[in-house]
Parts: sequence; C-alpha cells; structure tokens
Amino acid sequence: MHIDVTVAPRSGALIIPVGISTPHHSVVRTEVSGAATSTVLEPRTGQAVLVAEGATGEITIRYHYAAGGAYPAGLFAPHTSRFTRIAEGLAAEAQSFDGATVEEIASHVAALFTYGHPEERYYDGFDELPHLCDMAVGSCVDINFYFIAMLRAAGIEAGYVTGAFFPAEKRDWCNDMHCWVVIREGDLLREWDIAHHLKLGQKTVAAGLNPKPGFRLPVSYGMGLDLPALDLRDIKLMSEPMWLVEGALSDAEPQIKLTGGPQ
Repeated sequence: MHIDVTVAPRSGALIIPVGISTPHHSVVRTEVSGAATSTVLEPRTGQAVLVAEGATGEITIRYHYAAGGAYPAGLFAPHTSRFTRIAEGLAAEAQSFDGATVEEIASHVAALFTYGHPEERYYDGFDELPHLCDMAVGSCVDINFYFIAMLRAAGIEAGYVTGAFFPAEKRDWCNDMHCWVVIREGDLLREWDIAHHLKLGQKTVAAGLNPKPGFRLPVSYGMGLDLPALDLRDIKLMSEPMWLVEGALSDAEPQIKLTGGPQ
C-alpha cells in the first residue's frame, strides 16, 4: 500500500520526513516527484529527511509501506529539548506516581485535558513543560508531550510516534497528521492514544490504537529534533512536510491520500 502526500508549490525548500517502521507497517521506499531532492540526517535519532527544492508545480511524496517490522531502536531514548524538559512541579507530581501502573498515569493525564486545538498551548513561551494545576485544552501533540513527560519521570520507558491517520468516515484521505505513545515494560510493548479517547468524549482510557475508528501509518518519531545541516534546532516534531523559508518552518498544508489500505 502507499500514501500520496501532495503539496502546492511555493518558494523555499520542502522538508520531508523519509518514514519509519513499526510492528504494524514499515516504510520501504519514499519517492518525490516535482522537485530535486537531497538527504539530511537528524543526528541523535538517525532519521533522514529529504529536502526538495526548485519545484515549479505541485510536489507529490509517495510513501510505500509493507506489513510488519519493528519500532526504531532509538524510540525510547530521551533527548533534552524544550519539549522534554519538565518543570519542578511536574517532576514532583510524576515521581509521586513511582510504582503506579501506566493505566493510573494515563487516567491522571486524561483528567487534565479536554481535546482541542487552542491558539495558545499550555507550554507556549516556556523552555520546559509546565506543571498543569488546572485543566487544559490540548491536541494529540500537547496531550502526549505531558503523558510522556510523566511516564519518563516515573521511570517508565516511552516513545512518541507520528504518522497519517485516516478516520473511518473519510476512508482514504486526510489533511493532517496524528501521534501516539508507545510504552515498553520489559519485553512488552503497548500503544496508547489518550487524545482519541478524549476526542470521543471518553475519560476512561485504555491501551491500544484506534479508539476512534480508522487506519494509521507511521512517518516519524521523537520530539525536539535537530537538523544542523539546515541550521534547525529543537523542531517540535517531523510529522509531515514543512516549508523552510528564510530559516523558519511553516505548515505545508498537505493533502494525503491512501491507496491499498483497508476497505
């Protein structure tokens, strides 16, 4: 199966994550049409991005997927960034959950958020994730930042994955990306998607993908990423193509189409 990500042309360079593997699906080839590309590496995770330049028309990225694979070896390795550093109050709260189950931590985080896309996020303007004393509105990104911070501070291995999510009602298209959390407890891997529970109005959360019916494919992992070859530091995440213009990243507003997925 494959997904086609289409981006309208503009000046600048288009930054394109190459794709990753999970136990469910793995990227086996990434093709770009409509622009010349070069490859740049994120040094801490080893992830590659393609830099597409010189486009005169629409750019299309095709990710080819095969079934099966494994999560990247570096998924659970924490890296210091403004999206992973935590305030003293948050650290103290997380450490009070030492010995608690993941379910207890997930339920605590779910009780702190309502799902939404606020103009101002709870961590905007901070160099670390602040401690939430009141409820906040947050997207999947915002909720999972807090969830992973609490898990790691409580001594639980956790990783952050981004990819395309195709809701059941849309079947084979979407216009943005989604993220989820993977937790490693010994040899056991479990995936969590608190945001989709909250989006459906469910405060009781449980492990597993797709509490909101749909289909997902992975693209990248990690947060607070660096691309020193492009003079970019502490990128929140690399979930979809982004335009790089005069040293600043901006949304490429992609259209995403799935071919060969579940019917």
